[in-house]
Amino acid sequence: MSLRDDQLATLKAAGKDFDYYNIANLDGIDHLPYSLKVLVENLVRNIDGANITDEHVKTLLDWDPNAEPSHEIQFTPSRVIMQDFTGVPCIVDLATMRDAVKDLGGDPEVINPQVQSDMVIDHSVQIDKYGIADAVQQNMDIEYQRNGERYQFLRWGQQAFKNFRVVPPGTGIIHQVNIEYLAKVVMSKAEANGNALAYLDSCVGTDSHTTTENGLGVLGWGVGGIEAEAAMLGQPISMLVPRVVGFKLTGSIPEGVTATDVVLTITDMLRKHGVVGKFVEFYGEGIASVPLANRATIGNMGPEFGSTCGIFPIDNVTLDYLRLTGRSEEQVALVEAYAKANKLWGDASDPDYVEPQYSEYEELDLGTVVPSIAGPKRPQDRILLSEAKEMFEKTAPAYETEKTVKDPVAVSTDFRGDFDIENGDVAIASITSCTNTSNPSVMIAAGLIARNAHARGLKPKPWVKTSLAPGSQVVADYLKAAGLQDDLDALGYQLVGFGCATCIGNSGPLLPEISEAINANDLTVTAVLSGNRNFEGRISPDVKMNYLASPPLVIAYALAGTMDFDFETQPLGTGADGNDVYLKDIWPTNAEVAAVVDGSVSREMFLKDYASVFDGDHRWKGLDVPEGELFAWNDKSTYVRKQTFFDGMKATPDPVADIHGARVLALLGDSVTTDHISPAGAFKASSPAGKYLTERGVEPKNFNSYGSRRGNHEIMVRGTFGNIRLRNQLLASVGEEVTPGGFTYDFLAKKPTTIFEASRDYIDNKVPLVVLAGKEYGTGSSRDWAAKGTVMLGVKAVITESFERIHRSNLIGMGVLPLQFPAGESYESLGLNGTETYDIAGVEKLNEGVTPKTVHVTATHEDGSKTEFDAVVRIDTPGEADYYRNGGILQYVLRNLMK
Repeated sequence: MSLRDDQLATLKAAGKDFDYYNIANLDGIDHLPYSLKVLVENLVRNIDGANITDEHVKTLLDWDPNAEPSHEIQFTPSRVIMQDFTGVPCIVDLATMRDAVKDLGGDPEVINPQVQSDMVIDHSVQIDKYGIADAVQQNMDIEYQRNGERYQFLRWGQQAFKNFRVVPPGTGIIHQVNIEYLAKVVMSKAEANGNALAYLDSCVGTDSHTTTENGLGVLGWGVGGIEAEAAMLGQPISMLVPRVVGFKLTGSIPEGVTATDVVLTITDMLRKHGVVGKFVEFYGEGIASVPLANRATIGNMGPEFGSTCGIFPIDNVTLDYLRLTGRSEEQVALVEAYAKANKLWGDASDPDYVEPQYSEYEELDLGTVVPSIAGPKRPQDRILLSEAKEMFEKTAPAYETEKTVKDPVAVSTDFRGDFDIENGDVAIASITSCTNTSNPSVMIAAGLIARNAHARGLKPKPWVKTSLAPGSQVVADYLKAAGLQDDLDALGYQLVGFGCATCIGNSGPLLPEISEAINANDLTVTAVLSGNRNFEGRISPDVKMNYLASPPLVIAYALAGTMDFDFETQPLGTGADGNDVYLKDIWPTNAEVAAVVDGSVSREMFLKDYASVFDGDHRWKGLDVPEGELFAWNDKSTYVRKQTFFDGMKATPDPVADIHGARVLALLGDSVTTDHISPAGAFKASSPAGKYLTERGVEPKNFNSYGSRRGNHEIMVRGTFGNIRLRNQLLASVGEEVTPGGFTYDFLAKKPTTIFEASRDYIDNKVPLVVLAGKEYGTGSSRDWAAKGTVMLGVKAVITESFERIHRSNLIGMGVLPLQFPAGESYESLGLNGTETYDIAGVEKLNEGVTPKTVHVTATHEDGSKTEFDAVVRIDTPGEADYYRNGGILQYVLRNLMK
């Protein structure tokens, strides 16, 4: 008998009996943080005697809060969720794996999701039309014209794969649809014995902001598409038991402060504290007064503060939200009964409550939070709103060049009339993203600002591209019910779509006349968005500086028209009565916001909007859908192509080898993001990806974005390291100008060229490649193409000072070796500049079943001298070692399925 058998018990909820795995009576459970209790239940339920044993559970129950992570466990998520940018390549891989199984003589049907897998199409809507009444319909028409091929492919996947559902375009943002509908908190399923088993909902997603669900008490986080595919196929996620940071919230939000200001403050605090690779858990009596929407907003920003999760326990706030969003009373009763029976109930005022022990502690009195923004290129770079003008003036000169025109530039447009634009002007002010549009308090506050501004006769400046892209149709319903959409319309904030939009880089083109003026005069213009990502080159190719702000502040900046603005001392404009109007004159009180939220957000809205969530509109239903268990690949398609990762794959892998004679492809600095490595936005006809499409008869106006082309590896490999803001310092090392973008020096051809062209030369000549970088390499989105593109360029190892969690595991998942310089060292301190050749010895120990702690790197300089050092191998678990030995996680899973 194992613990799995011993702990099986019966639970009564809403008049029904459920089987469940009881963890409440296990020794050591009381002191564990909520998040680790979730892992205990996950382990107990999935004990198989091989991958997961009683010993793993006991190790977790004996968790020492002060210990460094060393114990490996296997986490088996209950669900997988995807968005379409990262999800399309997942389904392409699964379809390709079916072909590979057939080629190896197996049954293609073994490739099927083993757990519920959902895709929400939310990343493809682009803001082409705005400031007009039917913008949302026009943008959706254009979306279907651009993405018809991809959507046909996904409709095929919907009928070809079991346990795979698709939420069609125009519904909402993945994370909002997740917390409002898909997430169960406690799941149940029928068993062979006729009983129903209740178990904890847990969910990994192919979007880093999957942590939004942590606000509901659902444990999960963003993983690369590669890990997600393995999880879909039933493969547990290998992880070390983490340190857990306890974060106590006290007090209440003061007047003039929003949930966005709170999350920017928490992000700032936790980045400074250092939580990469750790769990963050919110606790204490104060959390009972934190609304669920605020919890979700905080959870959403987990990737920005760097932790694996940012979770709240289940309590009455959770139950109230489940009721509000249309979950059945039976489901709510099951969640309550299960949480209380398994010591997962988080009410700190309960006499039986035991405060968990944590590895580290942080605390925030919400009453001390002040209005803030973040920027101009990282979410953690918080700026007090009172200091925003001063900080902008300090920062802006770094973005100017000798070509930058300092004087105002005249612009004449048909759409918005004639005006001057200058450095610092706000070119985009967009209410968008899962961080904020899931939160009625900030959306209603934006609507009230619009009402008050409209009543005073204020309007945004004509050069500002204004847009409203909510995360679900419910937002549109309650803005309309509150009578606020008319006021938003009057300020140019008509609905443009339901999706990720500006935050993912789908801000759409600026007016051609504005774009031309910006580029001809090298102006430093800005974007303000209510999002969570503001990385360089992400929001718009015309905009150099990007700032995150709450939805009401987005409108305030649209009215001001410039980042060079002090809201305390400068008026937003002159009112209809001739008097100056300041921000404080139109800012609503917390009580006003709460009253409108209470009076306009209803359960009936959620029931109506999610009643037919998988059905789609006439456009979706009218798609021509291919049939069959194998996909009929079209060689002429520029969107969906059969992957090459499994070409020539053998039943058993070749041994891994040391690396000899490698050249440096890119020499990069700190905070290189996955946006830098694999951009999501638009690209030019002159880029390698643009040339590929042009050669195939695709006009530039139909290029779409890198993100939408992720089903075509030929586009994606050409775009890898292609971000227009990337600076490859290797060019400086050989005396060339560092041209921003995807450029490098080819040491074989002895000339500067594109990274893609150089990689082809190296591959043809069998020269392996390495990338050298600084701290926090791979920060940002969980995009698998940052790793897939890296391996397709011929890169065998990436050597950095430190990695962000998801990208490191993605590299291993593609068979690329992640290495770190010795502690305290960097390529600069070691005297390396990328002109050397590299030998890496000791990798072959992995063939003996041993993961070496370090490998020996020898860098040979052009003069023949050598620099040698021991690089730390960042293969952190035995599971990851298996993936690396197999050339990647998908090859590992495929070989196991074939057995």
